[in-house]
Amino acid sequence: MSALERLIEADAVRRLAERDTSLFSDDIDVRIAVGQRLGWTDLAAKAPERFTLLGNLAAAIESEGARDILLLGMGGSSLAPLVLTRMLGPVDGAPVLHVLDTTSPRQVTTTLDALDPATTFVIIASKSGGTIEPLSLYAIVRGWLEESMTRLEAGRRCIVITDPGSGLEKLRQREVMRVALTAPASVGGRYSALTVFGLAPAALTGIELAPVIERAQRMEAACASSAAESPAAHLAAWIADAHAAGRDKLTLATSASFAPFGLWVEQLIAESLGKNGIGVVPVIEYEPTLPSGYGDDRAVVVIRTESDAVRADWAAAVAAEHPVRELIVDDVLDVAAEFVRWEWATALTGFLLGVNPFDEPDVTQAKKATNDILSGATEVPHATADLDGSWITVDGDLAMPDPLPESRRGVLGALTRSLAPGDYLAVLVYLPEDERLLGPLRHAVSRVSRETGRAVVLELGPRYLHSTGQLHKGGAPNGVFLLLTARDRDDLEIPGKPIRLSTLHRAQAEGDLVTLAAAGRRVLRVDLPDSAPETIGALAADLARAAT
Repeated sequence: MSALERLIEADAVRRLAERDTSLFSDDIDVRIAVGQRLGWTDLAAKAPERFTLLGNLAAAIESEGARDILLLGMGGSSLAPLVLTRMLGPVDGAPVLHVLDTTSPRQVTTTLDALDPATTFVIIASKSGGTIEPLSLYAIVRGWLEESMTRLEAGRRCIVITDPGSGLEKLRQREVMRVALTAPASVGGRYSALTVFGLAPAALTGIELAPVIERAQRMEAACASSAAESPAAHLAAWIADAHAAGRDKLTLATSASFAPFGLWVEQLIAESLGKNGIGVVPVIEYEPTLPSGYGDDRAVVVIRTESDAVRADWAAAVAAEHPVRELIVDDVLDVAAEFVRWEWATALTGFLLGVNPFDEPDVTQAKKATNDILSGATEVPHATADLDGSWITVDGDLAMPDPLPESRRGVLGALTRSLAPGDYLAVLVYLPEDERLLGPLRHAVSRVSRETGRAVVLELGPRYLHSTGQLHKGGAPNGVFLLLTARDRDDLEIPGKPIRLSTLHRAQAEGDLVTLAAAGRRVLRVDLPDSAPETIGALAADLARAAT
């Protein structure tokens, strides 16, 4: 029986639309938890109820001189607004959005140095209200504001987005922040794009929401129709059929205007479906070339406009050897419609794969490991070798030559040669989001993929901990992980905290190292002396050549 036939037989679309928790489990405890996460199915229909509030707030802060909006958040609290503003903005004359979803001291310092506190308003976004990154960043940014204004003035520039009754909402009251915008508690973070988590930053940066939401409403109605007609059901069935055929590397290529969408959909797929030893690995092709190096574990989705002949020709070339599904969009206003399609499709894929698409059981392990490292309860694994200042650590179930090669390129070559059919390589980098650093690494990742025939992804830490991190620990054991860190001296004090920002940044990487190793994953850490462009460029060159 095909996956679509299974959806039709189970009446899955109607049951999802009616929030029937038995679709996902017979266990009463699981069903209760799922029932607390199904509030996203009609968000597009309800979104206009927020327009007046958000429009008034946008007008108010603009009248008070807002020129920049600084959003502090992680995962579902930051990715949707980042995608919306990259695709639909900037809007002439409106404030510009800047997103800090990192604990990199250099990136935080660079961002604040480029902003004027007199014209900057701050959004602190956290569903739980207790996420360590936005709270730490808020403490830093609040101190930055209060260097040039009174406490009351600084508080008036801070806007909270959170769940009702969260610790962050209570902090807002104590810190005299301007307002708390609350999202439905029944919507999980990665399904929250059409709540205030996504809509408020878009509205405050001048994006007209009505035409975007109108597209989403049409898609929402279509997705809730019968399984035979639902665009989400057809996409879910295609993904599940590909997975059943061993094609678990879901590769996404888009028209240039839709390129930012990959950041959001990557989290949705990986965190929703990567658990219980099962997983769909999202692979974002930002600059697709002819896929001569694709293995038989690939399934390819192309999101393109009707007029994009380049992507159409690329899709046709791929389809000669691999399953391809094309999703045709009119223009960037379809981004919210694609939020809806993929949320429904991911939930239905969870049903087909037999996993709960609304929990993230392995994410908390890395958070606990980070806290244990900070408290001294867990010791960081010692480096295996020092290769001209690059400290090498082999951990988990990674099998490497003994003794190790005497050069960094040799070690990386041994790592790439260890990739077996069906494996993927995840390059996890704890660096500033700077194209001078990430550009050479992307080139190296593409080359390794072409040379080895394996899927290779580049993930920015600590962002990925709230995105693909669940898949890395909870999915199938076919991931090999190259963890890149740097011993930079940049640092910032976190007011009111006993640690500094560089300590947190490094502990997050090391917590993930410990967690991946404990899960039996294959991990290689390369700890560089610094993250200067020359240092990263040399590492990228070694990685690119290692696969030849």
